[in-house]
Amino acid sequence: MAKAYDVPADVLISRLASLLKSENIGKPDWASYVKTGSHAVRPPQEKEWWYTRCASIFRKIYLHGPIGVNDLRIDYGGSKAVGYAFSHHRDAGGAIIRNAIQELEKLGYVEKVQGKGRVVTHAGMKKLDRLASDILDELAVQNPLLKIYS
Repeated sequence: MAKAYDVPADVLISRLASLLKSENIGKPDWASYVKTGSHAVRPPQEKEWWYTRCASIFRKIYLHGPIGVNDLRIDYGGSKAVGYAFSHHRDAGGAIIRNAIQELEKLGYVEKVQGKGRVVTHAGMKKLDRLASDILDELAVQNPLLKIYS
C-alpha cells in the first residue's frame, strides 16, 4: 500500500481537497475575503482555496506530526518587503490554520496530543493512504515502471 510520501504532493492535495469538499468540511463565512497573513497583499484568487489549505494542512500533519499551530504558521508564512530594506519573514494567520484543524478534528482525521500538537488519527491515515494508493495506481498506468511501488 502506498503512503503519502510516495505520490506527488500537488496531485494528492488537489484530490484530497475535492474529497474534503464532498465531505462538507466547514468553510467559515469570512474565508472569501480574508488574507492568509500579513505578508499577503490580497486575498487568495482561487475560490476554493479553503479546501486546498485544509488538505495541505492535513498532509503536513500526516508527514510532520505532532505539529503545532505556531509551526504551521511559520510554514505557511512568507516574506514581506519593508521599504527598501531586505524582506522579513511574516507568519501566516493563525485563525485560518486553527479553523482548518478544528474542522479536520470534527471529521475525526486529526486529534490533539496534549503539549505536543496535532497528529493524524487512524481513520485519517487510512483515508490518506488509500487515496495515495489510488493515485499511484493511476500513475502506474501512465508509467509502468511505477508498478513496483504499489
